[in-house]
Amino acid sequence: MAEAGTGFLEQLKSCMVWSWTYLWTVWFFFMLFLVYILRVPLRINDNMSTVSMFLNTLTPKFYVALTGTSSLISGLILIFEWWYFRKYGTSFIEQVSVSHLRPLLGGIDNSTPSSTNTSNGDADSSRQSVSECKVWRNPLNLFRGAEYNRYTWVTGREPLTYYDMNLSAQDHQTFFTCDTDHMRPSDAIMQKAWRERNPQARISAAHEALELNECATAFILLAEEEATTIVEAEKLFKQALKAGEGCYRRSQQLQHHGAQYEAQHRRDTNVLVYIKRRLAMCARKLGRTREAVKMMRDLMKEFPLLSMFNIHENLLEALLELQAYADVQAVLAKYDDISLPKSATICYTAALLKARAVSDKFSPEAASRRGLSTAEMNAVEAIHRAVEFNPHVPKYLLEMKSLILPPEHILKRGDSEAIAYAFFHLQHWKRVEGALNLLHSFRMIPYPLEKGHLFYPYPICTETADRELLPSFHEVSVYPKKELPFFILFTAGLCSFTAMLALLTHQFPELMGVFAKAFLSTLFAPLNFVMEKVESILPSSLWHQLTRI
Repeated sequence: MAEAGTGFLEQLKSCMVWSWTYLWTVWFFFMLFLVYILRVPLRINDNMSTVSMFLNTLTPKFYVALTGTSSLISGLILIFEWWYFRKYGTSFIEQVSVSHLRPLLGGIDNSTPSSTNTSNGDADSSRQSVSECKVWRNPLNLFRGAEYNRYTWVTGREPLTYYDMNLSAQDHQTFFTCDTDHMRPSDAIMQKAWRERNPQARISAAHEALELNECATAFILLAEEEATTIVEAEKLFKQALKAGEGCYRRSQQLQHHGAQYEAQHRRDTNVLVYIKRRLAMCARKLGRTREAVKMMRDLMKEFPLLSMFNIHENLLEALLELQAYADVQAVLAKYDDISLPKSATICYTAALLKARAVSDKFSPEAASRRGLSTAEMNAVEAIHRAVEFNPHVPKYLLEMKSLILPPEHILKRGDSEAIAYAFFHLQHWKRVEGALNLLHSFRMIPYPLEKGHLFYPYPICTETADRELLPSFHEVSVYPKKELPFFILFTAGLCSFTAMLALLTHQFPELMGVFAKAFLSTLFAPLNFVMEKVESILPSSLWHQLTRI
């Protein structure tokens, strides 16, 4: 809230500076018209009566010229402001006001932190440009047969896009195949099955592979795509676990005999980890949450280096279901590290724990009167951090936008990640009393996020990638578009107003002349009053000498 108030004051100061600058510009051109167009001999010792007499003799053409010139000046400034905003993403007048005029008005120069953040962003640009729009496997992706297909049967809509399923096919080929598959008939069949686009062809190929021997990847395919319930999928995964463990033990003994055996062992490791993770997810979906937590912990201990599956995010969700907040904090302490890639699950879970400590007693009105306590400040900062990482999540947590089934792949900081997070974690936010109210109080901050205060600048390619990942019937949530700067709107309004005055003066010269004279008389009335008082107080001889200086 303090940041929002500071930003408002800065914008108000800039507005005042710009308004005074514009008024002085118009007054300057007004004097130019007096001197060069009307050839009026202005001297310093001309008294106010001469000025009043001159104002009464002004013709409508003068007002047309004055308002037309003001409109022209406003239009030129508007065109330049718009061009500068389109090119650099900020207002030129605001930038000059903040950088050069704010210190003169007693403001604080924040250019150093901004330049530091910018330099840090530039230093990491080469690294971030590659990964900023990288698509990740959804750690909590649903089962195609038991969940996605059932949605299609009920609604007639396809929840997955072709692009998403094509990425999954590439993942399966990477995880479940190797160069030695052609040496084993069942693996050779499955290698072709993972490349099939037709689901029925894949399922038929899996059955064909199982006729030859107990093939773990064939069981995986059937559990994912043919099983219509989670119970059926769990049974097939248990069969896959039995076959996968045998293959893993055999390849583990031969992994040092050559590159081919090492590749096969790596494939068998991926298969085994995938099976155990999906079994843990089945247990979680069937209500055996403690069993699922134990399976996930054992899996993370057995294979600590396989972070590509992001099993800790499955563990966090299961621990939140158990309301084991101390264990959640322990997992966050391990994975919420600056050297590790962030996710909405990490950031918003950390915010939820901080909000839990204060949300039941938090009141925006009371906080504005007495100020924020340390715990409340920590909660607010955690929400700032989470919203800055992914600004789409609050819309779904606050149920301002309807949820859909999450895709199999997500784009970090994008709408797809927000859907995947809110789909599984909305219930955990509802369970913490007052957490959603606290989030609602700060749903619009931090704004704007272009500079990337805590993270690298928000990538501009998220909208395109999310449209490929999410179904067409879903309205993709776009990162809050940059609103037009205040000065562009102000200049546009001023240009339109002065142009309208020029048009009215041209069409109705007599009427507008009366209005203009009345306005100018009212404008100069306080000055005339002051001058009359000064003349009445000062002796006439002294006043005469002053006017001659």
